[in-house]
Amino acid sequence: MTEPNKLPGFLHAQVTFGAIVVVIGYGLFVLEASLHSLMLICLLIAGVSAWMLERGGFEPIRDAMNAGISRAFGAIYIFILIGVLIAALIQAGSVSALISYGLQVISPAVFLPAGLILCSVMSIATGTSWGTVGTAGVVLIGIGGAMEIPLPLVAGMIVSGACFGDKMSPVSDTTNLAAMSSGTNLYAHIRSMTYTTGPTYLIVLAIFTVLGQGYAANPMPAERLLELTTALNDAYVINLLCLLPFVVMIGLSLARVAAEPAMMAAAVVAVLLAVVMQGADFTAVLNALYGGGKGATGVEALDSLLSRGGIASMMWTLSLALMALALGGILHGFGFLRVLITTVLHRVRSTVGLVTTTIVSCLVGNMTMGEAYMTIILGGQLFGEAYDAQEIDRTVLSRSLEEGATLTTTLIPWTTGGAFFASTLGVSVIDYAPWALLNWMNPLLSILFAAFGIAIFRRKPDPALA
Repeated sequence: MTEPNKLPGFLHAQVTFGAIVVVIGYGLFVLEASLHSLMLICLLIAGVSAWMLERGGFEPIRDAMNAGISRAFGAIYIFILIGVLIAALIQAGSVSALISYGLQVISPAVFLPAGLILCSVMSIATGTSWGTVGTAGVVLIGIGGAMEIPLPLVAGMIVSGACFGDKMSPVSDTTNLAAMSSGTNLYAHIRSMTYTTGPTYLIVLAIFTVLGQGYAANPMPAERLLELTTALNDAYVINLLCLLPFVVMIGLSLARVAAEPAMMAAAVVAVLLAVVMQGADFTAVLNALYGGGKGATGVEALDSLLSRGGIASMMWTLSLALMALALGGILHGFGFLRVLITTVLHRVRSTVGLVTTTIVSCLVGNMTMGEAYMTIILGGQLFGEAYDAQEIDRTVLSRSLEEGATLTTTLIPWTTGGAFFASTLGVSVIDYAPWALLNWMNPLLSILFAAFGIAIFRRKPDPALA
């Protein structure tokens, strides 16, 4: 897109961003209005504000909106594929098999810590929190619901584990992007993150272990377990072969195959299992890939879970994400966010102030641009010289970008991550956010460490610049 005639002043940018925050906050929490409608109003505010700068017609504004959406095409493809994969896994009996095995093996007392570790390992292996939530997350929601553990708590555990793995995995797109944007080595970036994310993860694991003990005294009655497993076995052929799609997806991910073909391959295997092993009608399976299937176990809780998935189920999420990305395109393309960050950055003098500003700016970036990718890129561009000036190693910048961007995107209802997780797990962001302990504790711990000078690595001055 062409550059705007001029950048906004700080007051102009502040008023524009403030108006957007007020519209979303008041509309969402007071009026309880549709998030899509609120996002439309925010687009209007941003569009008018950009027009005041450009005064050259609507075309530059439309170009900025298009640019905002185009940067997230990869996420849009994942949206559609996750809907297809969930529907295929349900039709193949893969979800039912994991629920059946999980109910028989996992006790309520260890469900939360075990689920956290499972999601963490799977996300590290695959490099995608979305794939983890769309597969293991859906299964864990079903098991947790059957164990009568509050679903917001279960969803928070799933999000914590999935985001931990995504943040720490060397095959994760955000991990590589943060290292690249900061100008640091990938594995140096991961080592730096272990100093803040490692202790946070242990704290979160301990908390979920303690919380899980609260359900130890109420194990699932034998008759209830029998009812659920019998219903699943009556509706599906359940055996270890049902787990083949999961094996295919994880195996391809470990072989460094991109997420999209890995998910598609798993979906193809699941469709074959549904037709050959489950005896499902091929046309019905294909229709389910779009519209989702209908659970027919006769148990309401199971039928609700097994009626998810399909491309159509992702349209609410996708449409919201497109509007948020278009809004982010305007705010980024016309320099509103850049002006706010650079103005604040000029006043930062301390290390803790710099780390805090980085993390908070990434949070603000997620709120305005709708996804973490552009936030990470912009943060690397804007903050790099400030870290150099204070002789702080760029790995501190890269981990701060991840803690402010990668982790907080799932705590905001209108971002691609927040909308996807809420839609897939069937729990709103507002409900699960307090229990996504790792996502908000890690940034806070990082700021606390910076205040005490812990894990703040210093770089030696470049003699050529002396």
